[in-house]
Amino acid sequence: MAERTTTRSGFCFREALLDSGIHKLTTQAETPLRQLGVDPRFTDRQRQPGLDLLRALAIVVVVIYHAGIMGFPLTGRVHRFGWIGVDLFFVLSGYLIGGQLLAPLMRGQRLNFGTFFARRVLRIMPAYFVVLAIYFLLPSWREYPEMSQPLWKFLLSVQNIALHGGTAFSHAWSLAVEDQFYLVLPLLLLVLYPRPRLSVIIACIIILGGIALRTILAFQNLTETGVSFRGFQAWIYYPTWTRLDPLVLGVALAAIEKFRPSWWQGLTNLAPWIWLPALGLIGYALWLGEGEHLTIAACVWQFPLVAVGMAALLICAVSPRLPLRRVAIPGAAFLASIAYSAYLIQKFVIHAAGEFCATHNINPVSAPALIGVELCVYAAATILFFAVERPFLQLRKRFAPRKYGNPI
Repeated sequence: MAERTTTRSGFCFREALLDSGIHKLTTQAETPLRQLGVDPRFTDRQRQPGLDLLRALAIVVVVIYHAGIMGFPLTGRVHRFGWIGVDLFFVLSGYLIGGQLLAPLMRGQRLNFGTFFARRVLRIMPAYFVVLAIYFLLPSWREYPEMSQPLWKFLLSVQNIALHGGTAFSHAWSLAVEDQFYLVLPLLLLVLYPRPRLSVIIACIIILGGIALRTILAFQNLTETGVSFRGFQAWIYYPTWTRLDPLVLGVALAAIEKFRPSWWQGLTNLAPWIWLPALGLIGYALWLGEGEHLTIAACVWQFPLVAVGMAALLICAVSPRLPLRRVAIPGAAFLASIAYSAYLIQKFVIHAAGEFCATHNINPVSAPALIGVELCVYAAATILFFAVERPFLQLRKRFAPRKYGNPI
């Protein structure tokens, strides 16, 4: 998981004036959070309300999804669509991590691999290892008795390979995808940066190769009633090589922003006209998976269609043509800050809430139960954030300061 901003460059003078107004509005909205020093990544720079909103939305729908499949379903089972929150995290990761790595290259500087990897380790590993230790040392806290993978896979961040759902800590699959992405992307950019045409070709190969690979795997797991769901989980949904669409699109947006500012301005100017088609595209992708049986079309096209829709929403979130960039939604920045902790700890809390409801004869589909389980997840995430994440973010700021790019 899924698991980030700086002032745009290369725009006209009118945009610069607009940005100064945005900065004033954002500064006023963020003053309480800055005074509290909630997130050390933003104590000395501006947040972007639009990106905060997307990150907050991503964690909310993911928690609703997992709560729904673990005994707290919403009316009409609308929670079943919440898996797309992970794809939104992926697009954000590609855009923000890609932007961070491309920023020095744009200025003719060399990548500092040591600083980059040190910052990533201090950002993601402390809270991850705490939760991983709980899963292995306190099995009674698990949402399922069986662990999804052996310990060594979690330590090497390859727990998404040959994974099956319905096991404890299975949601860590997306963290493995992102870790592998963080490891490969800097090396790939170093090779491709001097070769822009090759960069475009490689990006297209990854997208088209993913479509071809999902097609092959879907046919290999085809049964008389459609694609085997277990085979879909193990070989299409979880593996890195079939889930690169949103990450690649995110990096592509970052590259356009950094190296083609006129193109980027054109994209952001289109924001008022693309947000509705983006939602429609995501809706169509979800509709593909609504049949009684899992189809080849759903296996092949859902992920790239959702990725394109999410990438379009990201453009809308940072566009000066829409209010998302300059209007801070109350609570969105805080939810965005604790999103990683919430993702890690969510199933512990949902499982405990389910047992509490069963013990006290509380209907899990009642409004108090549905609201209560969500609030409990964010309360536990807040504790994890302040106890583990935040101290290491402060340590990172001291020992591995960021000299360029976005706050990650």
